[in-house]
Amino acid sequence: MRIKRVALIIALLLGGCDQPAPEQKGFAGMGDQAQSFTPVVPGRVFSFPADHGAHDGFRIEWWYVTANLKDQQGHDFGVQWTLFRSALKPGAEQTGWGSQTVWLGHAAITSGAVHHAAERYARGGVGQAGVQLAPFEAWIDDWRFASQAPDPLSEMQLSARDKAFNYQLRLTSSRPLVLQGDKGFSQKSEEGQASYYYSQPFFHANGTLQIDGQTYTVSGPAWLDREWSSQPLTANQTGWDWFSLHLDSGEHVMLYRMRQKDGAPYLTGTWIAADGQIETLRSEQITLTPQDTAKVAGRPMPVKWTIDIPDKHFTISVDALNRNAWMNLRIPYWEGPVKISGSHPGQGYLEMTGY
Repeated sequence: MRIKRVALIIALLLGGCDQPAPEQKGFAGMGDQAQSFTPVVPGRVFSFPADHGAHDGFRIEWWYVTANLKDQQGHDFGVQWTLFRSALKPGAEQTGWGSQTVWLGHAAITSGAVHHAAERYARGGVGQAGVQLAPFEAWIDDWRFASQAPDPLSEMQLSARDKAFNYQLRLTSSRPLVLQGDKGFSQKSEEGQASYYYSQPFFHANGTLQIDGQTYTVSGPAWLDREWSSQPLTANQTGWDWFSLHLDSGEHVMLYRMRQKDGAPYLTGTWIAADGQIETLRSEQITLTPQDTAKVAGRPMPVKWTIDIPDKHFTISVDALNRNAWMNLRIPYWEGPVKISGSHPGQGYLEMTGY
């Protein structure tokens, strides 16, 4: 799950609007009704490589990559790259300044000692940002997620730079992608809000990164998430906690908890076996418990968790590599790499919004 205060960012980018922005409903306004946009319904048949591209008619989508990396001395790092597409109105993408699309980019790099984050904004239709197929490329300014391969997810190039950091990574995988939820229909509430959602959790990354002038040669596992929707949340949902976990056993786990103003959170996930077989995890199968908090950006954040999945004999502790991994952008949230100990050691990423 991604994006905070989308309506505010749209207002900033459009500029010159005389009317105040309408009050948002639910987290980031993603609980606002979206009757004029295409609904998310069960039974969609995914088509690749077409579904790697943008989806006209839907209000919001993202291309999101995280990587857990080590250098040759065994030091840990995390990298994030995200491109968001937000449609002001439904319909085919327009060229020029008549475009109804706003693009946002987030990039970050994290070590045990430092965390740097950067952002980019663009109006669609003028070439500053976008997504194309054959060859595949998603970009905003000089940040790139691109491939020359017929199957884009077999070999990707990922890059971003800012004043304090830059990275260039090669991502490869020969494994099939994973359709999350019910064959790609990923429900977000008991009321039926949902997204279309697939992942490539089997990427291996290698390349270089630079932090504060120091260059490192790195490698490690990476994870791609792709989602699109028109109204993914209810008006009652206040934020989420999202985990993507690479286990040393070769298994992978995705979990998210959608918090609400009233009532219990909506909790679900996916167990991905080492051979790629997937199993949807129901709320009653999962116990997700914050264990420790840290004061980050003036607010208490749950930076250490326990996760229990008894059916899988799975009991782990998830702890932030850097507890101060706050994305101090116009769209603020916490996101960073985590270390996993317990029955299934490993590494992964955690995102927390709405705190």
